[in-house]
Amino acid sequence: MTDESLFLQVQEGREDAFEALFLKYYPALCAYAHMFVEPDDGQEIVSDVMVWLWENREMSTFDLSVKSYLFRAVKNRCLTLIRHNEVRQKVEETIFDNLQSQYDDPDFYIVDELTKKIEEALGSLPENVRETFEMNRFQNLTYNEIADRLGISPKTVDYRIQQALKLLRISLKDYLSLVLPILMKMQ
Repeated sequence: MTDESLFLQVQEGREDAFEALFLKYYPALCAYAHMFVEPDDGQEIVSDVMVWLWENREMSTFDLSVKSYLFRAVKNRCLTLIRHNEVRQKVEETIFDNLQSQYDDPDFYIVDELTKKIEEALGSLPENVRETFEMNRFQNLTYNEIADRLGISPKTVDYRIQQALKLLRISLKDYLSLVLPILMKMQ
């Protein structure tokens, strides 16, 4: 039976014809795929191509022979997998290189430790002082805008921010030489 007559039967939904086509080409297609990719990947690609052929049997027509189509489809999927793996590898290498240089930088650990200490110090501030301070420093609101939102006077806003700075300087005294530039930027 020719490939074309087998495929006509596959198009009619005959599973036995599909099985015959599958058994005829599966080993050769796997060997062909192995020229491009690892054996496990090749087997998966061949299986995917064959499943696609079965699922799309009613709409499939070939310019060339069924055999040529199958080999071309396997090759194209192998090349797609290779490109996908190359892109993934480049992304992983880039991320690794960036992270590696970051972790190799001794300041990274200081910055990480300092960030944790600042977060802890902010968390220890009285709620109204912390809220006022964060609105000014992190949301860039003016004293008048904060006063309007909280229903307090601008002088109270100024007092709370000064209190926050005072308490932060005390909490972070061991890191003052490192924190001072940060606190100065925040003012």
